[in-house]
Amino acid sequence: MVSALLRAPAPTPPNRRTPVNDQPTPAGAPAVDPSTWSFETLQIHAGQAPDPATGARALPIYQTTSYAFRDTDHAAALFGLAEAGNIYTRIMNPTQDAVEQRIAALEGGIGALLVASGQAAETLAILNIASVGDHVVSSPRLYGGTHNLFHHTLPKMGISVTFVEDPDDAASWAAAVRPETKLFYGETISNPAGDVLDLEVVAAVAHEHGVPLVVDNTIATPYLIRPFEHGADVVVHSATKYLGGHGTSVAGVVVDSGRFDWAASGRFPGLTTPDPSYHGVVFTDAVGPAAYLTKLRVQLLRDLGPAVAPFNAFLIAQGLETLSLRMERHVRNAQAVAEFLDARDDVLSVNHASLPSSPWHAQQRKYAPKGSGAVLAFEIAGGVAAGKAFVDALVLHSHVANIGDVRSLVIHPASTTHSQLTPEAQLASGVTPGLVRLAVGLEGIEDVLADLRVGFAAAAAAVDASTALTAAPALNDTPA
Repeated sequence: MVSALLRAPAPTPPNRRTPVNDQPTPAGAPAVDPSTWSFETLQIHAGQAPDPATGARALPIYQTTSYAFRDTDHAAALFGLAEAGNIYTRIMNPTQDAVEQRIAALEGGIGALLVASGQAAETLAILNIASVGDHVVSSPRLYGGTHNLFHHTLPKMGISVTFVEDPDDAASWAAAVRPETKLFYGETISNPAGDVLDLEVVAAVAHEHGVPLVVDNTIATPYLIRPFEHGADVVVHSATKYLGGHGTSVAGVVVDSGRFDWAASGRFPGLTTPDPSYHGVVFTDAVGPAAYLTKLRVQLLRDLGPAVAPFNAFLIAQGLETLSLRMERHVRNAQAVAEFLDARDDVLSVNHASLPSSPWHAQQRKYAPKGSGAVLAFEIAGGVAAGKAFVDALVLHSHVANIGDVRSLVIHPASTTHSQLTPEAQLASGVTPGLVRLAVGLEGIEDVLADLRVGFAAAAAAVDASTALTAAPALNDTPA
């Protein structure tokens, strides 16, 4: 059966051994119930127990391409999906499997698929249910790479995308729906606009029209927002960012809630009709709620191949073990930076929903009461020249195209991450010419603020120099 391939998250092994000392539960003692574990416990223990062969407590790196079969019948059973097991690391690897179970447990999903990058994760999440002639409805407030995928690459595949005019308005989403629409898409906290998606409202509109809501939860992480609790159906992450958290590995993940009824609307024949590549299996009949995730792995990952390296999976697991601790410090530091920026006269605006002045402050308090993440952006007085001078003067902040590192990071989105967008598309994404994006790290906050003051001093000097140059008389007007 195909269902044998899907492994539900299992934080403890079936012998009920405790993950602390690996001793069997004494007779008569209450059983350990992983479903009651806190987020902090799940991020350490979910999906992994001591290695049964060696007793190794840390997650092993299974650095192998393939796996030995017991005999020809065993091989046939694995290839026919009649038995669960590893065949080839492009599809499944034990290190990867442990990380998938852990992320699924943290998000509250039935399972997950770890892939080579966040871009691969969101692409596969869409291609799993959309093909030539189909349609996607999306928020316009997106990471630049996602916008390029939606605006340029998906249309080349015959998939059209409509960006709603106002992602905060339910009517805008409803008005964009077509008969061929397959999904709604948005970012729980957008990069770099910083808005908080009204998940319950958007999910309600999506479900009213028989389509799932797919959300990117990269900036929030499940520690700040658990989208499935608010109606989302599929979650994607760039695990490169806060899940990994140290700027050392590239990976992405797709998590399935298992709650969307793929058969009800008749919009998803790839899941509800026979798949000729697996002997005519109908995924919704064979695995029910796991249809989406199963097809994602055994068909798309098999055929397109964006497999995650076992070592990268291991590094993501290492990051997950401290996720809550890091996010608490990230949020605390980012809040201090947002308030520092908001109080400055040379800052025209600050994008961070934690500020009471933010249009999305109420939604932040509803969906992300612990904080709105560590990515923020601000418009500096003096425009592009001031912004460039600010970035170039920073010492502590690293000027890189990334977020979600322990180090504080800075970039000018209009000339980098969103540079391939038209000026109109940049504005729709929340990117203005003088916008500076910060991803606040874990350093001492006074050191972070001191570095920002250096940047503002350089920006002011650049503005003064530009003003003086403009005011100076032209050389040919100088008296002899």
